[in-house]
Amino acid sequence: MFQGQFVFSQFISLIPKYEFDKCVSRYNGNYRTKDLKCWSQYLCMFFGQLTYRESISDIMNCLNAHGDKAYHLGIKNLVAVSTLTRANENRDWRIYRDFAHYLIFLVRPLYAGDGEFTLDLDNTVYALDSSTIDLCLTTFYWAKFRKNKGAVKMHTLLDLRGNIPVFIQITDGKVHDVNILDSIIFENGAFYIMDKAYIDFERLFEIKRALAFFVVRAKRNFKHKRVYSNKVDRSTGLKYDQIIKLTGKKTKVLYPDKLRKIKYYSKEKDKTYEFLTNNFTLDSLMIADLYRQRWQIELFFKWIKQHLKIKSFWGHSKMRSKRKYGSLFPYTFWSLTLKKH
Repeated sequence: MFQGQFVFSQFISLIPKYEFDKCVSRYNGNYRTKDLKCWSQYLCMFFGQLTYRESISDIMNCLNAHGDKAYHLGIKNLVAVSTLTRANENRDWRIYRDFAHYLIFLVRPLYAGDGEFTLDLDNTVYALDSSTIDLCLTTFYWAKFRKNKGAVKMHTLLDLRGNIPVFIQITDGKVHDVNILDSIIFENGAFYIMDKAYIDFERLFEIKRALAFFVVRAKRNFKHKRVYSNKVDRSTGLKYDQIIKLTGKKTKVLYPDKLRKIKYYSKEKDKTYEFLTNNFTLDSLMIADLYRQRWQIELFFKWIKQHLKIKSFWGHSKMRSKRKYGSLFPYTFWSLTLKKH
């Protein structure tokens, strides 16, 4: 007879339940709950992820098939499928968001040296981008994207040292990427690498006011004037390094300070890039190299799509939220069965 501890129980022993309970208490998550507390709900969903269950029914059928072992897995009460479904729909999703943030805080130092970030820079460097997830409009009727197409967007802020996402927000497909800058708390001294979809000079000025730095690919049609030109080594691919000021009627008010504009030619891609940044101390070639590191977030999305298979969603309804964007989803509600090929 097996006398040891189940593998699932060993996983659970690594999770700081004290911190989880603090998140539950913060939002009064166990108010008027009897059979399915937030911890048991979390364990059920965690079990479904680790065992590649395809639906809520599949989770509960698997647990009920081994009901005598559920207690030793840490799940004290086995409930009906409808009970778990209602819990996923009605429980405050911020409980699991806060707990996820705490877990990310724990693991980031462990993976700080595992990424492909090789630049000699002490500052934290983040890449910000989004990926669109196509949905069936018949089933997900609320996820309107185009006339005959449904979708949601996964906005991700990736720590390039370790390639760990530190911020994920899911919105409907119509939300423009630049709006996500309003939801991010910028870190003092950190670099935020973005493409041209995130150019909004009022929001970029907020990054500067937070004493953080941005490197963003410039658009061609913005009005500005050159104040000063720094010397560059053209043999490295740099075309110019200019200090500029915005001259547009609105933009010069939204961003009244100086900016740095760098033009760089990449021989590998046979393409010319123009960057805007509020950092005036780093070498201009280092700024170009920083933007090149943004490609890691594209590889992150590619890795998810190629190596993980989204088998099915565990829920189809829209999560009610009081936040600015109405289509934000908790971890447990928007759990995906990610199955390796």
